[in-house]
Amino acid sequence: MYLLELGGEDDGFAACEAESAATDVELVAPGLARATAVTERVRHLAYTHRASELVGETDADIDSACALLSAAAIDREGTVAVRARAVRETRISTQEAERELGGILVERGFSVDLDDPDHELRAVFSDDVCMLGWLETESKRNFGTRMPTDRPFFQPGSMHPLLARALANIAGAREGTTILDPMCGTGGVLIEAALVGARPLGVDAQEKMVRGANENLEHYGSDSGAGAVRGDATHLPFPDDSIDGVVFDAPYGRQSKIANLELDDLVAGALSEAHRVASRTVIVGDRSWTDEARDAGWTVESEFERRVHRSLTRYIAVLSR
Repeated sequence: MYLLELGGEDDGFAACEAESAATDVELVAPGLARATAVTERVRHLAYTHRASELVGETDADIDSACALLSAAAIDREGTVAVRARAVRETRISTQEAERELGGILVERGFSVDLDDPDHELRAVFSDDVCMLGWLETESKRNFGTRMPTDRPFFQPGSMHPLLARALANIAGAREGTTILDPMCGTGGVLIEAALVGARPLGVDAQEKMVRGANENLEHYGSDSGAGAVRGDATHLPFPDDSIDGVVFDAPYGRQSKIANLELDDLVAGALSEAHRVASRTVIVGDRSWTDEARDAGWTVESEFERRVHRSLTRYIAVLSR
């Protein structure tokens, strides 16, 4: 079993993304989940910070955590460090927890190395639960160096890389897969799909956006098999079942400029075309598009609401055939 430390404020959405890199993800407490197995793809997750081999779970107090560690079998050698974390509103002295748990490990023959330990014990307190685990892998937290404003081509309203990465992961982005964004804009989702090893393909109605998305992809080192083309999301230039996953951010509160289609017709057509070319889609919008998705033949696996600011809530639906 494994301990997953989740980030953000929406644990359900974080767990959904984690399922792209872990098996049988189950929420335990705010910011915490367990899984029966994990893969190296945890390194590419946006809203899971760490995965640790689970030692056990107990009450959210230091004495209980110490009792759990004292009774646990430890089949490791080398130096150790203890890192304690209190999630959100949980009140615990993390320094005291690290000191007490570290003392138990020293009594069991381990040497402490806070700078470069061979093993790191994670002690995470949340609500009424404490979970202990040996750190196995961490996600690469370099999203702050890839803000939309830092791209060669930028337009206001571009999606934050964290959300774009999560959407790409949920759609199935990984080494060897092809991810399509039929309304790619500046290419935020395409960039994140490329950075986790997928082949990103984009379509957009505006030539300016196509040029900008390709410029951004080139900037982030995407391979020659990736790129964006000008086209119509309701008439995609791809064969049936040629795409592994689709992600798109539907236009917000305005009419489409594609062939004079109304927004409802545009999104319905895009959902129908996505259903033709792929078996999985993630759609984002300022309203729920699940009725249109079902009409296009999709099954709605899950739906999330993410508050962006006072005037904007993003509705995210995960769809499968």
